Amino acid sequence: MAFLNSPSNSGSTWTVFGSLAGCLVPLAAWAEASPVTDEIVVIAPTPVMGTGVREDQLVSPVQSLGSDDLERIQAQNIAEHLRYQLGSVSINEAVSNPYQPDVQYRGFTASPLLGLPQGVSVYMNGVRFNEPFGDTVNWDLLPTDAVSNMTLYSGSNPLFGQNTQGGAIAMTTKNGFNTEYNELELGAGQFGFRQAQFQSGGNGQLGNQDVGYYVLLNREEEDGWRDASGSDIRQAMSVLSWRSLNSSLNLTVLLDDNEMIGNGAVPQALMDIEGRSAIYTNPDITRNRLNYFALDGDHWFSDTLQLAGNIYLRRNLTTTVNGDDSDYEECLLNGAETLCEEDEDGGDEEPVTFVGYDDDDTLEAIAAELGLDIDADDVDGTLNTSRTEQNSQGFSLQLASSAPVAGRDNLFTAGVTLDQADIHFRSRTGFAILNNDEPGDARDVTAIGLYDSESEVSLQTDTQTMGVFFSNTLAVDDQLSVTVGARYNHVHIKMQDQLESGPGSLDGDHTFTRVNPMLGAAYVMDNGLNVYASYSESSRAPSPAELSCADENDPCKLPNGFVSDPPLEQVVTRSVEAGLKGTASRNIRWTAGVFRSTSHDDILFQQAGGLPSEGYFANVGKTRRLGTELGMTGHWSDVQVAVSYTWMRATFETPFVSFSPNNPQGSDRQVEAGDQIPGLPQHNLKMAADWNLLPQVSVGGDIQYRSSQYFRGDEANENEQLAGYTLVNVRASYAPTDAIEIYGRVVNVFDREYETFGVYGESDEVLDEAYPGFEEDSFVGPGAPRTVKAGIKIGF
Repeated sequence: MAFLNSPSNSGSTWTVFGSLAGCLVPLAAWAEASPVTDEIVVIAPTPVMGTGVREDQLVSPVQSLGSDDLERIQAQNIAEHLRYQLGSVSINEAVSNPYQPDVQYRGFTASPLLGLPQGVSVYMNGVRFNEPFGDTVNWDLLPTDAVSNMTLYSGSNPLFGQNTQGGAIAMTTKNGFNTEYNELELGAGQFGFRQAQFQSGGNGQLGNQDVGYYVLLNREEEDGWRDASGSDIRQAMSVLSWRSLNSSLNLTVLLDDNEMIGNGAVPQALMDIEGRSAIYTNPDITRNRLNYFALDGDHWFSDTLQLAGNIYLRRNLTTTVNGDDSDYEECLLNGAETLCEEDEDGGDEEPVTFVGYDDDDTLEAIAAELGLDIDADDVDGTLNTSRTEQNSQGFSLQLASSAPVAGRDNLFTAGVTLDQADIHFRSRTGFAILNNDEPGDARDVTAIGLYDSESEVSLQTDTQTMGVFFSNTLAVDDQLSVTVGARYNHVHIKMQDQLESGPGSLDGDHTFTRVNPMLGAAYVMDNGLNVYASYSESSRAPSPAELSCADENDPCKLPNGFVSDPPLEQVVTRSVEAGLKGTASRNIRWTAGVFRSTSHDDILFQQAGGLPSEGYFANVGKTRRLGTELGMTGHWSDVQVAVSYTWMRATFETPFVSFSPNNPQGSDRQVEAGDQIPGLPQHNLKMAADWNLLPQVSVGGDIQYRSSQYFRGDEANENEQLAGYTLVNVRASYAPTDAIEIYGRVVNVFDREYETFGVYGESDEVLDEAYPGFEEDSFVGPGAPRTVKAGIKIGF
């Protein structure tokens, strides 16, 4: 049993279960048999893609997508590939923008939204892609067609560092040695979708050196199927590569300039009146501008000793503009009209101090001074803006030895990582007039040019995360392999308020340290059955965004305001999993496994105001994800099928009181141990098939089923759940020549109406004028209707 180098994940190993029903059975029956080959799949055990181990030596499940898998599905972005192809992955469309989904794996989340507990780490070419401010993941920054391989690692694997509570996603990109073609792609589709993309890759010799290049230029635009919900995606990526007999280097440059409008959840009753494309308030614009430079490489000192690593510089500027309802109301100050913050507890109202004016200046006096015709009672909206500049740099260095130990095959890996970031966050709330008088109004806002001084935030944050890790896999004999490993994490977060100092400011200095271990074994029986079991731990230090919004007595609005920071404990997740993998009928591979992940001192965003984004972060005790995964893949000469099924129960294990101010049952709901975590379905089923109908024609499709879930805000599980749904998608491609491919895809073939996300909120203040008597506390994220997209790829 040998350890192998140069990982190659050309085929999909994603978890699947059962067999496709109905029409898939006849396909398999008459297809010419093509037995499962003894393909040796090698998986890198750490984010630094160096030396790997055989798949049957892994102590926890791994799912991989190669370039063929990524091409076949015709997905619009990386998150869609995860949703449609990998087991135990689901999507919440909280923002209702295809480039900003919440990706959930085993009940843990990787999302671009502040306020969600981020429990999945993401890497590109060994460089961590989670943002340093909130550990969020901006899926729009990852160019889909530049990815050559994507691997999803399960469990609380400490080798992948912070946020690896449920799993880790590691991607490698194309280069001039694995991509040797030129291609122009033009695409179009419903709801104003249009795309133009150019790829080129190749290699040759410069002097006596092997060099290669890869370039991708991508532009995507769409109007969006909901009102005022368009996107403009601009991506440019280049990779320069160098190879020698024992060494390699890749210089990657990635530039993004993306603007996305995602106007979020909508009251259920409003869709009955205005249709499913309706929006609640707008605008809600996010713009990401990324400059990314990275150098990765490796060197073999001998046949058994490899040094690999990377170094990177990264700057991401995120700006947001959000129009919303107002938490302010008309009041009097010294006999003149002005604005006060609402006090839902019946306490004294606090008059607003406007930016640039004295405490006793009223809105009436300011309007008269500026010559504005503004009545305080008409100022019923807000325009919230934020600017987050994140400058980060770091490196990873890893040494791997596959030298035998006591005559047995052994892979020892050790390394160090360092990530440092300088972050400047600024935000403020401006007063506006909400255009909501008539049913046909846009419900957008018109700013009046005045700002609440209490809402202003200017926060400078310095973060430093250092990790030291090792892993060792020993082949005890020809059948048994044992893996042990650990990682030491040291996280230092220093926050400096740029507006205030002393008590009540955002100043803070926090240090979190921990050693996280792992242990597992894999056994290959005489009949080829592969058995595995493992125990692992991983930790998540509170992000600067969480630390700056942790006071229950002074809730903040995300991402536009923070308060002083009572300390939060870091989250520690302990995972146990075990399972079987095997083959049957010469053409079928199957898997079966169980997992349990328990998070201690889990951090939850407690909603504490009229808006879903108003609240604070708090440690709520233990949470648990317990589940079963089953899967099957079948391969014949012209047909391949796959099915995956996951049952998962995600629960709170510590009683606490959830504020839930908009819960239909009332606020301050008692959550008991065993109550299910909202937003997570128990059942997740995926079925897929692809058929090479003719040498030039292929057809395929998939079925996605997701069961019901509780609304966010119903942590006590007292109300009706958001209904489950089933989606059917189909695809086809035609290649009349080797240089031309025409493709098409239909998502949601049967135009099913469904929702992926639910939360409670107040709607009457916005909609009561246009629709008198309107009351609805259930907000949902509607899923997209039937959507057709097609395109052509021209190679030259």
